[in-house]
Amino acid sequence: MNFNSDLQSIQEMRDAVRTAKEAQAKYMNYTQEQVDAIVKAVAEAAYAKSLDLAVMAVSETGMGVVEHKKIKNEVGSMAVYESIKDEKTVGVISEDRELRVTEIAYPYGVIAGIIPTTNPTSSAIFKTLIALKTRNAIVVSPHPRAKNCSVEALKICNEAAVKAGAPDGLIGWVSNPSMQATNELMKNRDVNLILATGGGALVRAAYGSGKPAYGVGPGNVPVYIEKTAQIPKTVKMIMDSKSFDNGTICATEQSIVVDQNVRQMVLRELRNNGGHLLTNEEKAKVEKLISPAPGKLNPNIVGQDAVKIANMAGVTVPLGTRVLIAEETRVGKDVPFSIEKLSPIFGFYTAESYEQAKDYCLQLLRLGGMGHSLSLHTTDDKVANDFAMTMPVSRMMVNTLSSIGAVGATTGLKPSLTLGCGSFGGNITSDNVTAKHLINIKRMAYGIKEVDIPKPGTASIPVSNKEKKEESLEYIVDQVLKQLEPNGIPDPKVIAEMVNQVIKQYN
Repeated sequence: MNFNSDLQSIQEMRDAVRTAKEAQAKYMNYTQEQVDAIVKAVAEAAYAKSLDLAVMAVSETGMGVVEHKKIKNEVGSMAVYESIKDEKTVGVISEDRELRVTEIAYPYGVIAGIIPTTNPTSSAIFKTLIALKTRNAIVVSPHPRAKNCSVEALKICNEAAVKAGAPDGLIGWVSNPSMQATNELMKNRDVNLILATGGGALVRAAYGSGKPAYGVGPGNVPVYIEKTAQIPKTVKMIMDSKSFDNGTICATEQSIVVDQNVRQMVLRELRNNGGHLLTNEEKAKVEKLISPAPGKLNPNIVGQDAVKIANMAGVTVPLGTRVLIAEETRVGKDVPFSIEKLSPIFGFYTAESYEQAKDYCLQLLRLGGMGHSLSLHTTDDKVANDFAMTMPVSRMMVNTLSSIGAVGATTGLKPSLTLGCGSFGGNITSDNVTAKHLINIKRMAYGIKEVDIPKPGTASIPVSNKEKKEESLEYIVDQVLKQLEPNGIPDPKVIAEMVNQVIKQYN
């Protein structure tokens, strides 16, 4: 560990948080019109640099596809802006005249944004936009392997925001991030909320920071091709989705489950769309590359193309191969093709029945995708409804590309690059996280009902039989004691009478 580097990183973080807090105190007084103008300016500036940032991201991280990262940047900027531009986030946001309840928005304060290496520019833009829309400040800790492109995205956003009238320092970052600085950022007393996107350990650290946090779980997404699906169209979408940015979106399909009735058609279309079905020998080689230890993904394959991954495993595939596919029957940590792979690699499961197909999907989700997403291709609405009711996921994409459908590019879901997994995945929300999640709401409520408060002592308290007996017994004893002779020796007749009365009380 470079001690001096860590200290510099921590100090840079502290300075950024302090400055952000001061800027946010000023930003609190901005009107909705002022806020909206700033958000629009930032979205437009980031959108204009989508290609440049995509090139930087691929060059620095060695992951993904430039053209696809450009689309991600466009979704993270203008698509997000279009989805939030009309939301009220300042002052009174709703008023119920009948119930006389008024809702007033107020921000969290300073938000800590943790950015993953798989989406280093689009996530930075997205988190900045929803923070600014809600009058929050944001301080970002990029991934060390993607720090330059993330910081460049933030600089573009900051320049546009300040030019549009935002206080300087409202958008901050750590230019030389370290794990220690990131952990201290999340625990900093002046940070009020955490937006964490990254590995499981990072998300757990966010939840353990003592701060409110939005974190996301892993997405081991099954895609079920049901027998009524339009196979050529379905397979093309799945292959386009799986190869999009070389599989780096967490909602990308990870394993195919197919009905036995359409198995051969699906395999044919997979080959027609650039899929390479591995032989048993090839499969064994790729397995070792995917997971060097049970349940552990080799980070060197993340975001790489299929041909490169095959070469890394010592397997020769045709040029133009888009996805590597291996038939599988088991699900588990010791089954590499069944885990989340974040690369263009598919496990292929054949289901002999509808129930077995559902079981495969459940097993895959339980292995590492609980609460995240599921993809389904069918023309039977009953099947879609059944899956929607029974699968432990927060979003289900039907007849579309799961990867970009989940983030709102091809569906009506809210455009977002932070996808909650709900209680299934140990998250606080199952939503696509957006601006509404970054505001608090205070409520002003007028009295609308009259009520009479009774005075104390006006209601009789029921007495149990046991209590009545005890009270009666105490009275009897008290009376008997009062009749004692002066010398303190009770009269035998008095004692006999007392005993008789006690016996009567308990008969």
